[in-house]
Amino acid sequence: MKKTFFLSLGLLAAIALPAQENIQWRGDRTGIYKETGLQKSWAEEGPALLWNYDGLGEGHSSVAIASGKIYVTGLTEGKGYLYVLDLEGKLLNKKEYGSEWDKSYNGTRGTVTVDAGKVYLISGMGDVVCFDEKNLDVVWQKNLLTEFEADNITWGICESPLVVGEKLIVSPGGQKHGIVALNKNTGAVIWSSPGDGDLSAYCSPIYVSDQQVPQIVTMMAKHIVGVDVATGKKLWSYENINKTNVHPNVPVYSDNMLLCTSGYGKGSVMLRLIDGGRNVEKVWESSELDSRLGAMVKIGDYAYGSGDNNRFWFCVDWKTGEQKYKDNQFGIGNVIANVTADDAMLYCYSDRGDLALAKASPEKFDITGKFKITLGTDQHWAHPVIHKGALYVRHGNTLMAYKI
Repeated sequence: MKKTFFLSLGLLAAIALPAQENIQWRGDRTGIYKETGLQKSWAEEGPALLWNYDGLGEGHSSVAIASGKIYVTGLTEGKGYLYVLDLEGKLLNKKEYGSEWDKSYNGTRGTVTVDAGKVYLISGMGDVVCFDEKNLDVVWQKNLLTEFEADNITWGICESPLVVGEKLIVSPGGQKHGIVALNKNTGAVIWSSPGDGDLSAYCSPIYVSDQQVPQIVTMMAKHIVGVDVATGKKLWSYENINKTNVHPNVPVYSDNMLLCTSGYGKGSVMLRLIDGGRNVEKVWESSELDSRLGAMVKIGDYAYGSGDNNRFWFCVDWKTGEQKYKDNQFGIGNVIANVTADDAMLYCYSDRGDLALAKASPEKFDITGKFKITLGTDQHWAHPVIHKGALYVRHGNTLMAYKI
């Protein structure tokens, strides 16, 4: 993880902080990347392309990065493959792990998670696989759907497993086993929580550690739920329904508050954890702020994101939901990815293939550079990643690294 160095007032030169060394889904699930010294604007043609790797197969998963290696998955002829590249784009290893999703919007879904010498993934078919990081040997594997009596969902299980201590948190969904904690080293069940008996909903869970009861929070098909990380006991749930039971956006947590956003006509709700995390109360809601799968980020006192039915870029007050701006000067398709570096710049990726750099300011949507992703195949759905001054963009068959 990033170390913080205290600089004397005399050292005012641009000195970049060390990059975050373990990149999982949306960095650390917040969408905030922890680097400084990045470009504040781009040339007309966009940032320089450092390299591209072609041959990943079909997929929408983003990259994970650990120990100087890039991990990404892809589908080829019905089979899923885990690829390992170095930071210069050279293929180091490749491992088949079984059948992958090829029924609609083909390709791999969830981003892998790397932890303590092991690599974890969940396939669109519900297989959870643990690999040895050194050689990609399979340490253990099980199918969440058959093991936990769950049904797959319309577009295939889409989840990045969460590691908390010795637990690997996954969400098979169903009447008996909504959320499950597995031993990350063996795959053995530590606890199982039915929650409200909902199906999985394409969401990756988060860990909220600063409550009296530390907990796992995720969005299932019809509820947002919090369960005790130690026992799996349901602490609270909040009904959250849209017409498709699709809730892919990871909740954004800060200062006892959870911003939960869905598309397909739903919108956003801000919940406050109360009673030491044992319950929640609604703070505000917005039908306009309805990102389908682009997620949200919090910078300072504001949240930034995009719309689905409401095809704008938004900024709202974190505490009140007051809209500061909505802007459609930068083309929006149907779904948007939105990430940021912590030097207050937004990286906005449209499913039309347009990628923009903008200032994270509540005053206006201030674009300082944009370009089009022309390499790759199929949908522009994978969320960009920032690491050591490079912007990684996966577009189907191709992974690109841009100098930022």
